[in-house]
Amino acid sequence: MFERFTAAARQVVVQAQAEARELRHDRIGAEHLLLAVLADPSDPAAALLVAKGLDHAAARAELARRPDPGSDAEALASIGVDLDAVRAAVEAEFGEGALSGAREEPRRRGWFKGDHRPFTAEAKKVLELSLREALRLKEKEIGVRHLLLGLLRAGEGPAVTLVTERGIDPDGLRRELEALSGR
Repeated sequence: MFERFTAAARQVVVQAQAEARELRHDRIGAEHLLLAVLADPSDPAAALLVAKGLDHAAARAELARRPDPGSDAEALASIGVDLDAVRAAVEAEFGEGALSGAREEPRRRGWFKGDHRPFTAEAKKVLELSLREALRLKEKEIGVRHLLLGLLRAGEGPAVTLVTERGIDPDGLRRELEALSGR
């Protein structure tokens, strides 16, 4: 499927990996794909979101405030343990990155090298739906707008919540993204 991705859409997938790593999230979710789209505001699909008040900095700050869905931090928080406080205490005692588990990473080929994080089921669904959106629009390549259309079609999760919390109508955004695909 990835052979159908445009260079810009491939860059979004690679950037999503970096976004998850920088937020210290264990997996790449749809929210990281959204952040990666917003990282290049010159893309017409990203520009639609920016024009509606959702830019990379605001989205990243909001996601940084929220626990990583499905992470150890969320599970520990449910029993009253603040993983960020534990991490801060350990790093104060043993130095920054003490819990990062510095280890030799296997050599990787392809897009992902080094500190690889797996995709969540939701992110995989978004990628699959982006292909379906491209096919529905009778387009041969999967572009950034198809990734956003796939994200909106998934209809739930932190990424869609972030979009709707900004007052962006998902159906209206979908229509605008579909209009872009004719260009």
